Amino acid sequence: MMYSSSVADAPLIREPLHAPVAHLIRGGVVEGIHYGSVVVLGADGRVDFQLGDIEAAFYPRSAIKPVQAVAMVRAGLPLDGELLSLAAASHSGEERHLAGTRRILELAGVGEGALRNVPDMPFDPVVRDAWVREGRLPSRIAQNCSGKHAAMLYTCVLNDWPLEGYLDPGHPLQQAVAEIVEDLTGQRIARVTVDGCGAPLFSVSLHGLARATARITSAAPGTPEARVADAMREHVEMASGAGRDVAALMRAVPGLLSKDGFEGVQVAALPDGRAVAVKIADGANRARVPVAAAALAWAGVDPSLLTEFQGEALLGGGHEVGRVRPVRSLEPVAVPACA
Repeated sequence: MMYSSSVADAPLIREPLHAPVAHLIRGGVVEGIHYGSVVVLGADGRVDFQLGDIEAAFYPRSAIKPVQAVAMVRAGLPLDGELLSLAAASHSGEERHLAGTRRILELAGVGEGALRNVPDMPFDPVVRDAWVREGRLPSRIAQNCSGKHAAMLYTCVLNDWPLEGYLDPGHPLQQAVAEIVEDLTGQRIARVTVDGCGAPLFSVSLHGLARATARITSAAPGTPEARVADAMREHVEMASGAGRDVAALMRAVPGLLSKDGFEGVQVAALPDGRAVAVKIADGANRARVPVAAAALAWAGVDPSLLTEFQGEALLGGGHEVGRVRPVRSLEPVAVPACA
C-alpha cells in the first residue's frame, strides 16, 4: 500500500462542494435528491473514484471510533474480542452491550459513576420501547457510546492518567487519541469540537477517514490496528447491534470492516486496503446505505453480496412505487479487456 509516512496539512474548513449522490425515484420521476460526497480508494491507496468534495474538513462522528480504539490499544488497552469491539461501538443498548460495558468498568476498577457520556435511552427503537415499558430512565450506560467511554476510563487507569476531565481535549488520553487520528488519516486535525456523547470530535477530510480505515484493515496481524479490525469483524453485533444495517453489511461481505456515524457518515474497508467513505449532506440514513453499497461495488465487491442494501422502497398507498437509488455516476464502469 502506497501511503506517505508524513502528515499533511489540515483540510480546509469551507462549505463542502457536495454533489448529487442519490435520487428518490417515485413512479419514474425524480422526486428528491440527496447531496453528499463519496471516495473510493484502491488497494494501493490511490483515489479510484470520487464524487463531491472529499478534501473539505468535516466531522466523521462515530465513524472515527475504530481509530479511537486503535489509539487506546496503542496506549496499552488489553481488550480483545467482544469487549474491544464494544470499545469501538455505537451500540444499540441491548443487554449484552450493557453487560459488556459493566465488564470493562469492572476490569478498570471503576464504577458507572465515573462515566461522563450523556445519559440516554437505548439507540435501538425496539430495545428503547421495551426500556420505556419497564419504566427505566435514561442512563449513561445505555447511551450508545458507553463502551468507548468505559474503555477510555480503563486506558486512563492503566496509564495513571486522571479520570477527572478524561473528555477534555487537553487530557493526556485525548492528546494520545488526536495523535493517532493524525497518524492514521495522514493529515493534521482541522478543528476540535464536542461529539454528541461529550467526547472530543476531530475534524478531518472524507479522504483522510477512508485512508485511516484502510490502514486499520490492512495492518499486519497482531498490531493494534489489526486487533481492532479483527474484533469488530468477528463480533459485529457488539460493534452495533442485532438488526443494524452496518452489522448486516459486515456479515454480507467477507472481511469487511464498516462503521457508521450520525449525520449520514459511513466508512468501510477490506483487508487488502480497498476502502470507501460516504457523507450524506442532509444526514439521511436512507441515502447512506445504498450509496455506501454502490461505492463498495465500485471498489470491486461482488454486487450480488449487496442486493439487500440497494435502496429503501418508497410507498404509495401501501405499495412500492419507487426507490432511493444512487446516481448513475456511482455505478461501476466495466473496463473491457485488452485484445
